[in-house]
Amino acid sequence: MEYPERDRQILDQILRYCHEIDLAHGEYGQSYVKFCESSTYRNAVAMCLLQIGELVNKLSDDFKGKYNEIPWRAIKGMRNVVAHEYGSIDVEIVWETAEDGIRELKEFCREYLEK
Repeated sequence: MEYPERDRQILDQILRYCHEIDLAHGEYGQSYVKFCESSTYRNAVAMCLLQIGELVNKLSDDFKGKYNEIPWRAIKGMRNVVAHEYGSIDVEIVWETAEDGIRELKEFCREYLEK
């Protein structure tokens, strides 16, 4: 079953935010030390994670159900943490999400959109 064009458009937007995270990493040398020291770096990544979580919430339930290998709920959960608990979030968790989770999500979006 092909999913609505809306889901494809949302995945394209998610992919753009994944690339924005890559750009931030590129500007700061993808350094965990710089991430901890620079609020600008952290804010750039956190804002992208927040936007990705917002967009995930707009994907159809059918789509998320079919592609349940992606942790959609966890992505939305990270959005909630960034939005509501930003001043007290664990920097290491944000870093790990931006490093590992985004890589997986980016690959999924890229592969799906190439179909």
